[in-house]
Amino acid sequence: MLDRLRQFISDVVSPSDQKRAFDETDYRLAATALLIHVISLDGEPSEIETRKLHALLEFRFQLDPGVADTLIAEAMRAEGEAVDMYHFTSVIMRSVDEPGRLRIIEMMWELVYADGHASEFEESVLWRAADLLGVSSRERIELRRQVSGQSKLGETT
Repeated sequence: MLDRLRQFISDVVSPSDQKRAFDETDYRLAATALLIHVISLDGEPSEIETRKLHALLEFRFQLDPGVADTLIAEAMRAEGEAVDMYHFTSVIMRSVDEPGRLRIIEMMWELVYADGHASEFEESVLWRAADLLGVSSRERIELRRQVSGQSKLGETT
C-alpha cells in the first residue's frame, strides 16, 4: 500500500545501514506511526498528505528535514509491524501530558483534512485514537471543527 513512499524514504535515509535514531519508547515515533496510519487509510498517501506530514513533524517536533525523513522511515516500519494502535497510544500516554496529546489528535485531524474532507473510516480511527489517548469526545469534536474550518480557509499547520 505504501510501497512507493517507503522505497523513497528508504532510499533517502538508508535505515538498514544506520543505528535507529528513535527507539520504541520515543513518543515522536509513536505519534508519527499514528499519523502514518491516518494517511494510509485510503490507500497510497497523496503528495499533499506527504508534504503535510513533513511540515507537521518539522514544525511540531522541531526537526530538520533529514531527521523528519528518518523519523518517518522508522515510524513506517513500526506502523507496518503493529497489530493495532494500542502500542503507540500507550507510549504516548506514558510520555506526553494532556495538552501534548491534544496536539497529536489535532495533527491527526490536520492530516485527515489535508485532502479537504474526512471519510467515515478516518473519523472512526480518530475517535478510537482519541479515546485511547484520553481525549474527550468534546475535545476531539472541537479539534475537528477547528481544523476543518482552517482547511476550508486554506490554512496550513
